[in-house]
This record gives sequence, C-alpha cells and structure tokens, in this order.
Amino acid sequence: MILITGGAGFVGSHLALRLKKEFPEKQVVAFDNLKRRGSELNLTRLRESGVEFVHGDIRQPGDLDFKNVEWILECSAEPSALAGIDGATDYLVHTNLLGTYHCLELSRKNNAGMIFLSTSRVYPVKKIQELQYRSGNTRFELEGKQELPGVSSMGISEDFPLEGARTLYGTTKLASELMIAEYAENFGLSMIINRCGVLTGPWQMGKVDQGVVVLWMAKHLFGGNLSYIGYEGSGFQVRDMLHIEDLGDLIELQLNQPEHYHGGTFNVGGGIEISTSLLELTEWCEKITGKSIPIQRKPEARPGDVPWFITDSTLIQNHCGWKPKRNLETILKEIYHWMDSYQDQLRPILS
Repeated sequence: MILITGGAGFVGSHLALRLKKEFPEKQVVAFDNLKRRGSELNLTRLRESGVEFVHGDIRQPGDLDFKNVEWILECSAEPSALAGIDGATDYLVHTNLLGTYHCLELSRKNNAGMIFLSTSRVYPVKKIQELQYRSGNTRFELEGKQELPGVSSMGISEDFPLEGARTLYGTTKLASELMIAEYAENFGLSMIINRCGVLTGPWQMGKVDQGVVVLWMAKHLFGGNLSYIGYEGSGFQVRDMLHIEDLGDLIELQLNQPEHYHGGTFNVGGGIEISTSLLELTEWCEKITGKSIPIQRKPEARPGDVPWFITDSTLIQNHCGWKPKRNLETILKEIYHWMDSYQDQLRPILS
C-alpha cells in the first residue's frame, strides 16, 4: 500500500492519481479530513481512477490504523505561513507536528518508507530579509555579493543557515524534519525529505496566504480584490514556482530508487527560470485572461513576509538529473484553462 496523507488536497490528490497510474498493481489510499474547502471536488477524480479514499484526521492516531503500508507520502499540513500568528496555534501544531509523529509511528510499525513534503519556509525569515537586494524594473533582485553561505544567483540552497525564527508554520516543518532523522537513524527506516517551494497548478484552491498564483488568476478571471502587501505596495516581491506534475516526476524517481535518496534533504523548486514578482504575475494574468482589475497597495508587510525567495535545487538536480519541465507561461495557461473549464464549480470557492 502507498498511503498519501492530505490525499484529497491539491498536492496529495495529484500524487495519488499519478502513482495509481504509475503503479496500477498497488493499493493507493488517499487519507484526508476534508477541512480545506474545495478538497471535496477531488473525491470523484480519485474514485474514478481507482484510488481508495479514507476520511480521517492525522491528529488522531486511531484513524491511521493501516496494515501492509510500504510507503507513506506525508502531504498533510496546515499550509499557511500566517498560521498561528493570531495565537490560535492548536490546529497548526497538532496537524503539522503531532500528525508527523503519528505518521512516523505508523511507518515504524509497518517498516514503511516515508517521503515528507517539507517547505522552503524552514529557512529563517530575518536572515532572508537582511540579504542585499536592489530594485529592478519589475522585481527585487539579489545583489551579487552576499555574506551568508547557501545563497547565490541560483537562490537559497540547503546550506543556508537555519538559526533564527522562521514562522510557526516553518518551525513545525523543521521540527518534523528533525524527528524524521531520528526515526530513520534509530529504526532503520527509509526517509526522504523534499523542501518544496511554491507549488501550483490546476485543482489548487488558492487563498491569500497559500496558493497565491491560483488566487491571482482567479481574481482576474472571476473578479475580486487583490493587494500588493508590503514593500511600499510595489508588488516587487519574488517567488519561484513549481508545477505539481514536476514534483510528481521527482516523487516517481524517488519511489523507484529509494536507496539512492535515503536520508537526503533536498530543495525542490522552479528556480530563477520559473520565477515571478507579483507585479509580473499581474501582467501575465491580464495577458492570459484579457481582463484587468484594480489592485490595492498596502505598504506594510505582514509577519513572515520576505522580499525574495528563489529555490536553489542544484543538489537534487546533480543527484539524479531531475529538472522542472514546465515553464511559467505553461503553468499559468494550464491554470487559466482549468478555471475556464470548471467555472460553475470554482467560482463560489475562488471568487
């Protein structure tokens, strides 16, 4: 059995569908509490593809009563970088940290391997904020010389220092990484950690604090309000993005040759070639949808905001030759065509 936690969510459902196609002889189980609005739309697609859906909550160890598990793909999370800053930390910590512990216990009891989807948010906020930047015409750009290790024109690598605060979300993910390393060492389990940057693509239910690429396209297509938040309302903040199918390519490689990746922690993202500022993203959305909307400018940044983050995936690329195949234009056009095809279902959720 391949068990995918968060299996009805954006990432989990894509991986479930893909792995059932890649390994048709395997039982693929999608496990999810259906908390995130829109995840219910994936249930028909999962069922029709032969993926078994189990409704349950990763916070409850009794719900994870599975036998004969070979691999766990830990995709469940409270994914918002803003989670917990209002003091409501219970769901965040119990899902992202206690939930990982429950998965590790399941792994230990079944002698199952685990691929853990971590995040680029494990890197400390202040250290990223204090890098040297300049303002280009449409985005912030990294200056050529930086004092810290693990940062270059390619982006932030795994060698970037981890000391410092990083958001509560990022902290739960980093703490989970530490637990995973202990379980791998003490119980001889096959463990792989992928630190993902911004993942996107069709069937993502974008919100202002997670899934911003889909949110931006949806507001242009369906109408609504958007804001450039922080950095004087310039819209110059930059992120790279990765199509969910490019992540799927890597997961397949890792499942087919797990011994080649065992114990590894890898940055996984689109890199500088597949990056955009919010201002540039607006231009893309206007071009693709043929629509423009007013965008407010809010000068003050939110806790945890950073002006620039590009994922340096050189380590995993050198390790196995994996590279993203889908460029920015392809990603955005796929998102638009998906929204346009399912307007009646998506408008109440995304508008």
